[in-house]
Amino acid sequence: MYVTLENYVTAIVCLLTAFVIQRIYYKEKSKGQSAISIHGIKWFGFAIFLWGFGALIHIILIELASIKTTDKIVIYLGVLISLANSLSILLSLPSIEHHKERNIVVRLVQRFSEKEFVTLFSGILVMITFVFIVTSYNNTEISNNFIWLIDIPISLIVAFALLNELIKAFANRKMKFMVFPCFILFILIVIAVTYRIIPQDKALEFIDQEFWSLFGGITGVSFKFLFILLFSILLYSWKFLSEKELTQGELELLIKEKQQLLDSQKKLITTNESHLYTISSLQQRLRESNIKISSLEESSRIVLSERQKEVLGNLGMCGAYKSYTEIAEAMNISVDGFQTHIYQIKKVLKISGTDGKEQLIAFAKTNQLLQYASIQGTDSD
Repeated sequence: MYVTLENYVTAIVCLLTAFVIQRIYYKEKSKGQSAISIHGIKWFGFAIFLWGFGALIHIILIELASIKTTDKIVIYLGVLISLANSLSILLSLPSIEHHKERNIVVRLVQRFSEKEFVTLFSGILVMITFVFIVTSYNNTEISNNFIWLIDIPISLIVAFALLNELIKAFANRKMKFMVFPCFILFILIVIAVTYRIIPQDKALEFIDQEFWSLFGGITGVSFKFLFILLFSILLYSWKFLSEKELTQGELELLIKEKQQLLDSQKKLITTNESHLYTISSLQQRLRESNIKISSLEESSRIVLSERQKEVLGNLGMCGAYKSYTEIAEAMNISVDGFQTHIYQIKKVLKISGTDGKEQLIAFAKTNQLLQYASIQGTDSD
């Protein structure tokens, strides 16, 4: 009776839970969540579905087909479903997020793709199962429960890896109080696995039939329910953590963008100041150029008499190596007359200073006044 009740409860609860997880899987997938998280939800849901499916198969075989629970068919199907369940849990372990080092089982799973790991896992277990079946199928001295020896080490390895990853994940989420339920889950799995291998007739020599069945039923249901509970807590704590990390990430991104904008603003201010300085320099140079241009234009507007042009031409031609007196004599004019012309020219050109002669020579050459020279000489310049 207890076995039947366990199967009914397991089938109903696990199949409904698997359906809900399947809806969560598609919902999270549509949101574009990370592939590893989506795969984790998928494989956790499939593991729970296999428990419900296995219980449903037991109900059909035992209740409807009237096959005994100790029959080889029932046990072989149970082992097959249990191994498939272990495989699903193994594939889901890499999705349990934490920042600590992965245990060796998870690292082994991560070395292969899902397809490769399923193939490897299935191939090894098929060979082992074949040996067990050949050994025990026609041997009446070997209990049918002997086949469970295939599943026991796998289940214990998976249970230990699951315990390790759950503890790290809850510790990472600052939920260390969940360590105790994780240990309880591990102990219940160990008890449930051990319960399978113990022959019922041997156990009944020491324990009452009703108590033995009740103990097996409670243990089987309890660890499944606790697994579902821990998975649900892990799932929603993961969602909360993901949203928190997303919010934190957005805040950090906004702070980074703000800093980038401030840096850009500083660069723009610096560049603007540089541009203002450049503009100011250009404006100063433009003013100086305008002054020079005005000076040149003014110079170009200067009107000299023919005599004054001749004086400047002669001065430009040989002033560098002749004195005013020598130039005046060459022009057949008095020195005073020549000096008077020089004085008038300086006044017109606004030339003053001790280097007036040099400025007059330069002006004559620059303004092509040498053509008005009336005396010839060799220009030493």
